[in-house]
Amino acid sequence: MAEEIRTGVYVCHCGINIASVVDVAAVAEYAGTLPAVVIARANKYTCSDPGQDIIKKDIAEFGLNRIVVAACSPTMHEKTYRRVLQNAGLNPYLLEIANIREHCAWVNRENPAAATQKAKDAVRAALRRVGLQEPIEPRSIEVNPSTLVVGGGIAGITAALEIAESGRKVYLVEKSPTIGGHMAQLDKTFPTLDCAACISTPRMSQAGQHPNIELLSYSEVSTVSGHAGNFKVTVNCKARYIREKDCKGCGDCAAVCPVSISSEFDLGLVDRKAAYRPFPQSVPNTYTIDRRGTPPCRAACPAGVNAQGYIALIAQGKFTEALEVVRRTMPFAAVCGRVCTHPCEAECGRSDVDEAVSIRALKRFIAEYEIENGRTPGTPSISRAEKVAVVGSGPSGLACAYDLLKLGYPVTVFEADEKAGGMLRYGIPVYRLPEAALDNDIAYLEELGADIKTGIRADSIEQLKDAGYRSVFVACGAWQSLKLGITGETAEGVYDALGFLKQVRQGDSPPVGEKVAVIGGGNAAIDAARTAVRLGAQDVTIVYRRSRAEMPAIAEEVAAAESEGVRLTLLAAPVAVIEKNGKSAGLRCIRMELGEPDASGRRRPVPIAGSEFDIQTDNVIVAVGQSVAASSFTELPRRTNSTITADPVTLATGIEGVFSGGDAITGPATVIEAIAAGKEAAVSIDRYLNGKDLAIDRKPRLNVVQPSLKGVARAQRVEPPHAAIDTGSFSETELTFSQAQAMAEAARCLNCAGCSDCRQCVEACDAKCIDFNQKAESVEIEVGNIIVATGYDTFDPSTISHYGYGRFENVITSLELERLASASGPTSGEIRLTDGRKPESVAIVHCVGSRDKNYHEYCSQICCMYSLKQAHLIQERTGASVYQMYIDLRCAGKGYEEFYKRVGDEGVNFVRGKVAEITDKTTGEETPGKLIVIVEDTLQGAVLRVPVDMVVLAVAAEPQKDTEAVGRLFGLSRSADGFFLERHPKLDPVATMNDGVFIAGCAQGPKDIPQTVAQAQAAAARVLATIAKGRIDLEPRVSEVIETNCDGCAYCVEPCPFSALTLVEFMKDGELKKLVESNPVKCRGCGVCMATCPKAGIVVKGFTPDQLRAMVDALIGCV
Repeated sequence: MAEEIRTGVYVCHCGINIASVVDVAAVAEYAGTLPAVVIARANKYTCSDPGQDIIKKDIAEFGLNRIVVAACSPTMHEKTYRRVLQNAGLNPYLLEIANIREHCAWVNRENPAAATQKAKDAVRAALRRVGLQEPIEPRSIEVNPSTLVVGGGIAGITAALEIAESGRKVYLVEKSPTIGGHMAQLDKTFPTLDCAACISTPRMSQAGQHPNIELLSYSEVSTVSGHAGNFKVTVNCKARYIREKDCKGCGDCAAVCPVSISSEFDLGLVDRKAAYRPFPQSVPNTYTIDRRGTPPCRAACPAGVNAQGYIALIAQGKFTEALEVVRRTMPFAAVCGRVCTHPCEAECGRSDVDEAVSIRALKRFIAEYEIENGRTPGTPSISRAEKVAVVGSGPSGLACAYDLLKLGYPVTVFEADEKAGGMLRYGIPVYRLPEAALDNDIAYLEELGADIKTGIRADSIEQLKDAGYRSVFVACGAWQSLKLGITGETAEGVYDALGFLKQVRQGDSPPVGEKVAVIGGGNAAIDAARTAVRLGAQDVTIVYRRSRAEMPAIAEEVAAAESEGVRLTLLAAPVAVIEKNGKSAGLRCIRMELGEPDASGRRRPVPIAGSEFDIQTDNVIVAVGQSVAASSFTELPRRTNSTITADPVTLATGIEGVFSGGDAITGPATVIEAIAAGKEAAVSIDRYLNGKDLAIDRKPRLNVVQPSLKGVARAQRVEPPHAAIDTGSFSETELTFSQAQAMAEAARCLNCAGCSDCRQCVEACDAKCIDFNQKAESVEIEVGNIIVATGYDTFDPSTISHYGYGRFENVITSLELERLASASGPTSGEIRLTDGRKPESVAIVHCVGSRDKNYHEYCSQICCMYSLKQAHLIQERTGASVYQMYIDLRCAGKGYEEFYKRVGDEGVNFVRGKVAEITDKTTGEETPGKLIVIVEDTLQGAVLRVPVDMVVLAVAAEPQKDTEAVGRLFGLSRSADGFFLERHPKLDPVATMNDGVFIAGCAQGPKDIPQTVAQAQAAAARVLATIAKGRIDLEPRVSEVIETNCDGCAYCVEPCPFSALTLVEFMKDGELKKLVESNPVKCRGCGVCMATCPKAGIVVKGFTPDQLRAMVDALIGCV
């Protein structure tokens, strides 16, 4: 037999909130006429004890089994009435709230009749729905007694200590290296003028040392799963590169660190080191090394040379140490300091400000410094038995040998020529790369144990293996010059560039006439042309078939050639060498134009018909490319151009244990590319000899970081000095920096990556706690409750351009003034202008970014009081006249109004009005150099121009920049102002709509320190109450899958904002079935799943389609 529905309706006056608009008696009378209504009453305060007693009494007296309350929002009192039903022996979910306050009375104040009618409709709809409600039984789950507190400011510290003091475990997570938050940045606190550090430091220390608090600083929460009572949280602990438990906080690492970076804690007013502790009282008392990634210069270098590292040391005058940084990567400081194509400079972050740092010249400087001052000889460290043969002593072969020697392998280098160096020695003129510089680099390899055998041609893999070499690296270079394939190319006086340059380096210069034509646009062509000038040629022309922009030669070398009289004939190609009596007498060329790009990416040169012309010349030097000789190492597979076939990543050839790299496999490349190939070969050989995979993890992805250019001043690039060319002399024309020049140029480096990886700190640390191999770690924790206390950011006033922040040096923010006033700040507590003077007059501008519809409409609450405090401090420390430009003064707090009066009595000037502009343009009798604050004084009815030395902008408190992401992580909503939204602004200001997650402090909205501490204690109390109870009651009105309707389409799974739904597959009766499962603990009953389901396969208990349809029908008058 169906249950008889017996409903009681209770219409609340809510004082006059409802009754002043809605005819409550009429609504109650109307409700009494509706079906299934046994009793309908009006009550002035239904939520009061007498009102609740009436409902209880009626349930017992009239046998009511359904209740409708027409009152305020269910957010306010639904739980109250549920308890009433439960106490009366009725299932608490056989209740419906008709919201006639917000939905009817408040929105229809001018139309009481409409409000009353709408209230009747709402009651009628509620009755239809409640008649279809079924009893629902709540569930509860056990609570993990551990708690996560996110944010280490005063709110987070307070909440953590409150919970820890009760004997419960707390995880305190802070993304900065230290806890303390904004309070640690303050000098004094209002209105008592207590020292902020004196208040907060003991609390910080207590939190750091408390046995029940596990402090995870320099860490961030990355994932949160689970539910109230049992959250599973992943915390990403960033690498400090200093072992926290071993660090003594001595600061030796910071003392030797050469890198200075703008201090975030001091808001950029002063620099800190890359190895740093934010402030002296930091907790934990541990230094952190700020490694941000790979600087653009290092990422651009094929060999990965740490340019930022050696440049930082040069700036400090540590030249020997700087050279050691280069040698960690490769042995060719002198070589690359002269002939490198310096791709690093092309990517230098400094070029976005003015010009790139002279990276190559700085490398040359430290190499020359060693040559002039000597060095401690290198020490061999051979520890392996496996012998390795390197064939070719060019940059690739020697780079490979160098890295293998450092790994402990005995290495023999075979060189066919009489001296080691390969292309470095015989392909580059001595005026660019002197013998002494090259010999110094090679000598260092020999000191490390390299056995370099010159004058020995090795051209058989079998012979080398028979000689006991376990692995071979073939780096024989590309020494065979390409031919033009034109008439007259074999005439006397026609030279190939490599042969020409090699003869000159060997002291056997070929004869050169007065007129020389060089064909090509690469470095070899430029070298040949400049060499011809030094051999006495009077007229040297370079013929190149493309434009200057496409020339592959180093731009500085091209410019140097032109400065020496070399002419460029561009967009021209040779078609024949003009012979006379078997000798070259001229060069016939044809004009070219650029067509579509070719395989190299450069535009293809196309001949212009009928444009031939002749160049008179005594000699022609051909520099159009090189290839690899095919006569050696015939065992190795070759490509059609004679280059050796090898894996492009591992450099492995088709023969086990044999590798090849550099020009031998790529054709002619740059010196630094050849060095990079040698280094890769060394990695492969080491892996091969240790039985490891050759290919895995060979090309790690680099986190290339760009520098912050904010506040970077332009600084002229220091160019290397040059000597005048002396015809017939092969002396260097580009010279070396002086020490002063080198240090000045090195100081231009922006330290893009933070830590320069120079490793000076490793040597300085007695505790040996620095670990550059440290990796970020993920820590998995389980907690029952979470308190989010992530604090606030300060408004950036540079967006208000007419206030001049960022343009005028002495326009600062209120927080910047706090750092100036603090004893631990950049000026040790002295409030000074940027030129070091004490200000004689200061203006404090209120409400910057607050109470402004263009930025934040809300009041930040704290600005008036901290501005009054700062006025007192400025007068006390400097004796300056202080002007307060305010809209309204809001001094609501214990002792706040009294403090306002005190500051006024001290002589501070108050100007009521909004500042229009801050300018440095003075007029009339105004003192030049002053800042002029233009403000309307609304009390005087006049616009004032107030000249001051300093302006302090009282900036708004605004949500942290990552508030949206943090909200998604913890399932938190945000209010219109961007701060986290509480469950109820009055009755539940620390809870959120996500059960088990609480908020405290300025993460919920701007507030002062006492309010922050009180809210943190309240959040802690809520957590402790939950822990003490041991269980959490779950909302039973959650989603429920109707298995007979669900076909496993999973349309509902992805839209679920709480990840409460899962698609499962299972076998039934031999068939694969799909079904959605709902996790009742995660589900919040939002109903998104119902809206997306096309089959009515999922419903929310208490909000079934039948119930909702009945309400709609009632509202539109279908019943």
